Amino acid sequence: MANPFVHVELNSTDVKAAKSFYGALFGWKLEDVPMGGGRIYTMISVGEGTGGGMQTHPVPGAPSSWLAYVGVDEIHAATEKARKLGATVMSEPMEVMGAGWLSVIVDPTGATLGLWQGTGKS
Repeated sequence: MANPFVHVELNSTDVKAAKSFYGALFGWKLEDVPMGGGRIYTMISVGEGTGGGMQTHPVPGAPSSWLAYVGVDEIHAATEKARKLGATVMSEPMEVMGAGWLSVIVDPTGATLGLWQGTGKS
């Protein structure tokens, strides 16, 4: 299938409480990964299916929310195509710790979606 959902991310106002809740509810394996600057990203391993991660919400004052990512072959081209189709680009393509590149768009209806181009190393 072309362009599947590849990652689901929780941007949380309370990561400790989220880890406790989701770990107990689903039995997910949670692994903290240092991101530099004192920041931690918690990888979520769900066994089968699409995994994800959680982090402290990057937007101060915003409520906790889940963000789905769709895999793309070329992050810059996909982000630009979304823009030309009427999306607002909230986060231009950026490299993520050598694992790949992401961008975040808001579609013309107001829904937020992440785009992800992996390096193929993970």
